[in-house]
Amino acid sequence: RGSTAVDGAGAEAPDSWYLALLGFAEHFRTSSPPKIRLCVHCLQAVFQFKPPQRVEARTHLQLGSVLYHHTKNSELARTHLEKAVRARVQVAQFEDVKFEAASLLSELYCQQNLVDSAKPLLRKAIQISQQTPYWHCRLLFQLAVRHTHTPHTHTHSHSLGNPIQKESLRVFFLVLQVTHYLDAGQVKSVKPCLKQLQQCIQTISTLHDDEILPSNSADLFHWLPKEHMCVLVYLVTVMHSMQAGYLEKAQKYTDKALMQLEKLKMLDCSPILSSFQVILLEHIIMCRLVTGHKATALQEISQVCQLCQQSPRLFSNHAAQLHTLLGLYCISVNCMDNAEAQFTTALRLTSHQELWAFIVTNLASVYIREGNRHQELYNLLERINPDHNFPVSSHCLRAAAFYIRGLLSFFQGRYNEAKRFLRETLKMSNAEDLNRLTACSLVLLGHIFFVLGNHRESNNMVVPAMQLASKIPDMSVQLWSSALLKDLNEACGNTMEAHEAAQMHQNFSQQLLQDHIAACSLPEHNLISWTEGPPPVQIQAQNGPTTSLATLSHTHTHTLSHTGRGPFTCRFRSCIVQILT
Repeated sequence: RGSTAVDGAGAEAPDSWYLALLGFAEHFRTSSPPKIRLCVHCLQAVFQFKPPQRVEARTHLQLGSVLYHHTKNSELARTHLEKAVRARVQVAQFEDVKFEAASLLSELYCQQNLVDSAKPLLRKAIQISQQTPYWHCRLLFQLAVRHTHTPHTHTHSHSLGNPIQKESLRVFFLVLQVTHYLDAGQVKSVKPCLKQLQQCIQTISTLHDDEILPSNSADLFHWLPKEHMCVLVYLVTVMHSMQAGYLEKAQKYTDKALMQLEKLKMLDCSPILSSFQVILLEHIIMCRLVTGHKATALQEISQVCQLCQQSPRLFSNHAAQLHTLLGLYCISVNCMDNAEAQFTTALRLTSHQELWAFIVTNLASVYIREGNRHQELYNLLERINPDHNFPVSSHCLRAAAFYIRGLLSFFQGRYNEAKRFLRETLKMSNAEDLNRLTACSLVLLGHIFFVLGNHRESNNMVVPAMQLASKIPDMSVQLWSSALLKDLNEACGNTMEAHEAAQMHQNFSQQLLQDHIAACSLPEHNLISWTEGPPPVQIQAQNGPTTSLATLSHTHTHTLSHTGRGPFTCRFRSCIVQILT
């Protein structure tokens, strides 16, 4: 930064005193160790000579930069940077002083939690930097990042002379907004941004790269090729559909994205395409587990393993997710020991807080299902307590943590406490259209009211749960709801409705059982034992299903005796799977 000042000042041939002071300042700044106090003194001495405005502005920038990067005196740094931004410098070659000062000052504002001050500062700098492509692009990116701190749905369109570049920058900004909302588990709030993003990519797809030949080489800049952007928009749409519980829509966009990827990979070996493919597969695998297609999910998990075998970097980035997916699969086929081992492995491999909370919540559901892991369960629940000090900001994960608490209270027969937790889940899931959590909470509340003998209120919960589960479609909740509807109608003397519900339950049971047999018969099923090192290169076939098929069948037909927790059927315990997939 000091050398920039010398070069810029030299262009104006200032007095020798100025060059001397800058030289001393740079010498002190680059000394080992740096002598920052002496550097600051030299720069401050410039003002004693009452220099021209352009020199004064650059000196304020230099002081602000040195103080910001090398001291804790952020207030003084802020004062100098603000003076550099406000300077009335008309000479064109000195405009970069204002842009650099605005860029640095916005960072300082954000460091001081003044994001709302950073954004108008950047907008003004963007407005006057259109003839300086480097700073215009850099400031646009900074504004995009700033918006991820306090998301709003408004966007800004700035002319760069090239329509494709203009739209690609809007895509960049909107992708940041959409992923911020999705990370925060705010599925409903993201919809306006996602709609803008989809419209923007449609606009880009109609533009041709050769329509306009830019006069400035900086206008050739693209943060991502147009074809890659299309896949990325498909990907974030799949992520949204998965969280919202629109699983058929997720399937539709996954198919489109994977088809596009296959075409691109024939011509382009860019590593980002493999990353997109893995992330798409991770999401569609979770969809398959929810919709009762475990065998297909297992084959796609194997496909992710194969992709990770080809790239150590890809495996390093996705190993924790891969073991998490295997843990979810293990739950779906009642291999609880293997599920615990997979989740434990995933926890060891991740430092990502949201993924950590996701894994812990699903591991808690494993301990609840096993019924004899009280101490481990309480230790986990203490770390994801949604009432206080929840470890992540995700709305979805916090709502799921309330559901897990409600589930545990239900199995312990503490029904009033369970209702409190589940109503909190419903409030949060309804606020952000988290349809799967809504369906799970409704059916569990319906079960509680049934146990308490309040058949009317139970029916008011179970019927919408079944309707929502059918729309998703969620096989486990449909299985649970149909069983409850059968019991409810039998208790109320509605013979025909009870028969229809029983037939539905039988159909769901058979579908799940057949899929279970198909999945456990695949050689890929042996992946559930893999917990160390890279994915196995070859997966040996096995003689047949080794998991608890008998247990699965049993859970669909038999009833536990009263144990002090209230009467409930085994099938309900088998249905509390993958509430967070």
